[in-house]
Amino acid sequence: MSGVPGANPLRDAQDRRLPRIAGPSGLVIFGVTGDLSRKKLMPAVYDLANRGLLPPGFSLIGFARRDWEDEDFAQVVHDAVKEHARTPFREEVWQQLSQGMRFVQGNFDDDEAFETLKSTIEELDKAQGTGGNFAFYLSVPPKFFPKVVQQLKKHGLADQKEGTWRRAVIEKPFGHDLESAQELNQLVHDVFPPNEVFRIDHYLGKETVQNILALRFANTMWEPIWNRSYVDHVQITMAEDIGIGGRAGYYDGIGAARDVIQNHLLQLLALTAMEEPGSFHPKALVAEKLKVLTAVELPEDLGKHTVRGQYAHAWQGGEEALGYLEEDGIDPKSKTDTFAAIKLTINNRRWAGVPFYLRTGKRLGRRVTEIAVVFKRAPYLPFESGATEELGGNALVIRVQPDEGVTVRFGSKVPGTSMEVRDVTMDFAYGESFTESSPEAYERLILDVLLGDANLFPRHQEVELSWNILDPIEEYWDKHGKPAQYAAGTWGPAEADEMLARDGRSWRRP
Repeated sequence: MSGVPGANPLRDAQDRRLPRIAGPSGLVIFGVTGDLSRKKLMPAVYDLANRGLLPPGFSLIGFARRDWEDEDFAQVVHDAVKEHARTPFREEVWQQLSQGMRFVQGNFDDDEAFETLKSTIEELDKAQGTGGNFAFYLSVPPKFFPKVVQQLKKHGLADQKEGTWRRAVIEKPFGHDLESAQELNQLVHDVFPPNEVFRIDHYLGKETVQNILALRFANTMWEPIWNRSYVDHVQITMAEDIGIGGRAGYYDGIGAARDVIQNHLLQLLALTAMEEPGSFHPKALVAEKLKVLTAVELPEDLGKHTVRGQYAHAWQGGEEALGYLEEDGIDPKSKTDTFAAIKLTINNRRWAGVPFYLRTGKRLGRRVTEIAVVFKRAPYLPFESGATEELGGNALVIRVQPDEGVTVRFGSKVPGTSMEVRDVTMDFAYGESFTESSPEAYERLILDVLLGDANLFPRHQEVELSWNILDPIEEYWDKHGKPAQYAAGTWGPAEADEMLARDGRSWRRP
């Protein structure tokens, strides 16, 4: 029996199955009528409640222009949850959750609405016992970030009283270049302390991305060969098979490199290349990621080692796909990239001379995100000349989505009387090895915000260093030529293949 009064005698401190449960708190979502909120945030909140990870009095406040009552808002959340939640719908969980739901109508420059928000938070504090702890989630277009943050300050909503917290959660893109990112950081830090600002990169919430750290630092077999002596190159790919859909207003002028490389892919590069941190404390993790991003070097000739493209009209999967310049709302002269590939090197002892190839694009062959660490070929092959024709380099491939898992590619003898060696793969799939399904990235991230755990959130220095890497490439593209065209459904423009061919390498077909 535990000697502590009120302690649960059946709970063992060593039991790792016990979940981390958020303390008294609430969440305010600005832009609650948007797609992200409907498809990801509201279902994630319900799934957390369903798994027993939210406090009993958890409160959810929606803020938007719509003329809704609290009941209308509850109905919208209800429908979003029914359609998109990962876990089964349970009436009793819904009833408890809906008691803490409120809706505030107003524009972002409407002082009265922010005063209403303030009184709603105070009312929920008393009714639900949220303890004065609230996170403000800015699920709004980036141009509104400054306004919302200033309004929170003006109306005292960001004030941290003794023993309570107020946090800001900001969706990407965080600025559109280094200068705008620095301005935004300054503005947000003027209102919220840096450790209470959570920048969402939903990739870092994915189980497979966290598994990069487990794979590297919990096993002995990879670390001795995770360096320039054995690794030939690394390829990081994020491909989508869809076009821009209805996002013309957001996407045009931003493009694939700013949308994906600056945040997701450079974060994946940092996790793949970083040294082992002293601990998994946020400060230790960030310190190692910053060392990598600081050591990243751009190629001297950006014309030869970076490529941008735009998808063109073609048939994809039996359907006719419009070209980017034919999409609704896109200027026919637009130079926005829907495909980007760049070569980077990391100037440190571990990675000197090893190229990291990053690529992303829309309307590519299939939806896939993966990191492929391709090893050097064996220095000497004692086989007859024709025996290893089918043999490529060994590779470790981490599949972030879909079919989450890890594949190892190595050479094996083909059955038969002659000695012939060919590539084979060994697969680990999350879905088959674990009975529990992976939580949605937003479940993990929202829970971490409520717990104040900043491990999976890029700090402002990381954001600024990433822009520092991408800005010179964007400036070069602005001044030189226009995007290469590639047919929808292919794997990008021929120029991207030529970029690797110059180095004697080729892209993997995911």
